[in-house]
Amino acid sequence: MPRTILVGDVHGCLVELERLLDRLALGCEDRLIFVGDLLARGPHSAGVVALCRRLRATVVRGNHEEKLLLWRQGRKDPEAPCEPLGAMHLQVARSLSEEDWAFLQATPLWCDLPEHDLWVVHAGVLPGIPLTQQPRRALLTMRSIGVMGEPLVRAGSIPWGCRYLGPPHVVFGHHAQPRPQLHPFATGIDTGCVYGGSLTAMVLQASQKVPALCERLSVLVSVDAQRRWFGGR
Repeated sequence: MPRTILVGDVHGCLVELERLLDRLALGCEDRLIFVGDLLARGPHSAGVVALCRRLRATVVRGNHEEKLLLWRQGRKDPEAPCEPLGAMHLQVARSLSEEDWAFLQATPLWCDLPEHDLWVVHAGVLPGIPLTQQPRRALLTMRSIGVMGEPLVRAGSIPWGCRYLGPPHVVFGHHAQPRPQLHPFATGIDTGCVYGGSLTAMVLQASQKVPALCERLSVLVSVDAQRRWFGGR
């Protein structure tokens, strides 16, 4: 039966992604979904994007894709907001083909998988707000929740997953940790591959719901990073 495979932040770590997909024995009918941040910081951003295109993967937009797309839009439209890119992102931008840009431009901010009772986002969601009404800032950059319920970019004392009571379950990336973040109704699968950690995937069988906390690790698969590609978390 075809599976749904959700992959954490790759950040240009092409070798590790290929190893992970080999370990999972990716089939032609499996559905492959990435939580965003395919590129930047690691060594092979264009290669990762090209592989995702070839596999016809679904990619939820991350903050690094957003940064590059806003820059490209600003170059074409003087009225559009545009921040200059640093050397790292500029190098990535120059490595992408027109097909790569079109692929990134088509990335959604979220993915709804009702058969798994599951949402996929890059960063987070605010509790009690429908997915279609979530603030862009929450979907792309939040790590924690402030005392007034506002999305915070920096990690705080209250990870947003602790406050989210579901359902549906939410699978997310963005907030790199040495191990997956496990909450009753949320799972973070950015395990810091580009920082020398690991690349993690959640693998669900057809129509399978995300298991309870005591069994969650049974659907998570990781491969170790080849090396530390970027200096700090």
